[in-house]
Amino acid sequence: MSPVRSALFATACLLAALPAFAQPKILRVVPQSDLTVIDPMFGTAWISLIAGEMMFESLFTWDSKLQPQPMMAESWTTSPDGLAWRFTLRENLKFHSGEPVTIADVIASTKRWMLIDSVGDKVGKITESVSEIDPRTLEIRLKKPFPSMLFALAAAPARFPAVMRQKDIEADGKPILTQVGNAIGSGPFRFVAADRLAGHRTVWDRNPAYTPRSEKPDGLAGARLVKVDRVEWLVNPDAATAAAALMAGEVDMLERPVLDQVAYLAKQKDIRIVKLTPVMAQNMLRPNATIPPFDNPKMRRALAYAVHQPDEMAAGWGEPEYWKTCASYFICGSIFGTTAGGEDFHQDFAKAKQLAAEAGYKGEKLVFVATTEIPTLRQMSEVAFDALKRSGFNVEMLWGDWGTTGQRLRNREAWNLFLTGAPGAIMYHPLTNIATDMTCGGKNFVGWACDADTEVLREAFLDAPDAGRQASLEKYHRRLTDMQPYVLLGQYDALSAVRSNLTGLLESPVITYWNVDKTK
Repeated sequence: MSPVRSALFATACLLAALPAFAQPKILRVVPQSDLTVIDPMFGTAWISLIAGEMMFESLFTWDSKLQPQPMMAESWTTSPDGLAWRFTLRENLKFHSGEPVTIADVIASTKRWMLIDSVGDKVGKITESVSEIDPRTLEIRLKKPFPSMLFALAAAPARFPAVMRQKDIEADGKPILTQVGNAIGSGPFRFVAADRLAGHRTVWDRNPAYTPRSEKPDGLAGARLVKVDRVEWLVNPDAATAAAALMAGEVDMLERPVLDQVAYLAKQKDIRIVKLTPVMAQNMLRPNATIPPFDNPKMRRALAYAVHQPDEMAAGWGEPEYWKTCASYFICGSIFGTTAGGEDFHQDFAKAKQLAAEAGYKGEKLVFVATTEIPTLRQMSEVAFDALKRSGFNVEMLWGDWGTTGQRLRNREAWNLFLTGAPGAIMYHPLTNIATDMTCGGKNFVGWACDADTEVLREAFLDAPDAGRQASLEKYHRRLTDMQPYVLLGQYDALSAVRSNLTGLLESPVITYWNVDKTK
C-alpha cells in the first residue's frame, strides 16, 4: 500500500468511530516534497516557507502584488531622518501555547533574523539598536536611511522574519543560530507533532484561538481565514500514483504536478489546473563556491557553456507553453528582468573545456548531489549530468531523497553541484534573490558564492535614485553574469492541480491553505 493510501486508510478508520456531525473537514495535499526542517529561520527549502507561513507570522508580509502589508503590526511610524522605525503590535496576539506574544519575543526574533537570513543580514549591518518602547511597541534604529525597510520585513524568501517565542530561540541571552525543533507560533494553523510521520505525513489543525486581520485576504496579507479543520500533507514521490489519488478524490491537491501530466489532468471534469504564484519560477545549477574547482569564477563560467536551457526545461517541464529560456537572474518579464551581460552564454562544449582548462581543472571528480523525490529536478539533473560529461567534466551523481539531499548540502566539503528551483516571487528582486546574494561570511544560500565587489554594485542599485536605477541594475547584472553565482537554466510556470470542489484559493507569493474551503 502506498504511503498516501496508508495514511488515508488510518484517517478513515479514525473518522469512522466519530459521529457524523463531529467529522472534521480535512484538506489533503500532496506537497512538492517532504518537510524536513520546521524552523522557519533555518530551512532554505521552499516547503519550509510554506509550512512556516501556516504556523508563524511576521510584522509585515507580501500581498499578491509583492507589496509589503502589515500582519502582526497594527501601526508604524518613521522618523523624518529615516533612521528610526517604530512598530506597534496588534492587540491580543497569542502563541499556540496560549502565551501572549510580547515585544521581547519580537525583538529576539528580529535579531535572530538579522544574524541568519541574507536580507536580514543587510538590515542588521545598518541597524544600531532594536529596543522596546512600550509593551506593544518596538523601535529599530538605523545607522543610515533604508527606504526598503518594509519590503525587507515583508520579504518571503525561505528565511522570513517569523516571530517565535523568545525562550525557544535564545540561550543565555544570545540568539540560537542553529535549528530549533519547536513549532509553536501564533499563526492560523497548529503543527500536530504526534501525527507527523517523516517521509509520509505532516499534519496541522486549525488554530481556534487565532484572530485574523480585518482586511480582505490578499496573497499572504489580510485576513487569514481558516475554513477547514485540518490540513494533511501526504508525501508521494511517484507522480503517477499521486495523480491517480487526485483523480480518485483521495487527495484534494497536488502542489506541483509533473507537467507531462498537466494536460491530461486538465481534461478531467473534477480537476482544475491553477497558477497561484504571480511570476514565473526559476531553475538553476548551483556550484559550491567554497571549495575547488568552483571557487574560481572562470570554472563557473565554464558551466554556463556546458548546459543547454531548452534541453533542461523540456526535460523538467514538458511543453514550451509552460516554460521559457531566460538570461536574466531577475526573471525575464519582471520589472528587473535585464539580460545585460548574459547574451553570449549558450551551449558550447569547446568553450566550456577551454575555460575549465584555463581555471586549472585537471579532471578532478565533481560530486553532483541530486534528489530522486522531485521528478522535475531528477529529470533536469540527468540532462545536466550528460551535458557536463560531454564537456569533459568528471562528474559523479549522488542520489537521495530530498531530506538526505538537504543534509548533504549543509556539509560544505561534501559536494560540488546541485540543481534546484526557486519561486520568481523572491528571485525577481535584487534584495530578495537568495542565490545572487554574494555576501561573504557564509550566511547566504547554500553554495555560498562570495564577492565583495558584486555586493558593492548591489548596494549601489538599492541606493540608486529612480533616474539612475536602470543603469545601476545593468552594471550589477553584468558583474553577476561574469561571476556566475549560479547557472541559469530557464524559468517556468509553477502550476497546481486541484479538485473542483476547492474554493477560495489565493494568488500568493507562497501557496496558502487559509481561505481555502472544501465542499462535498
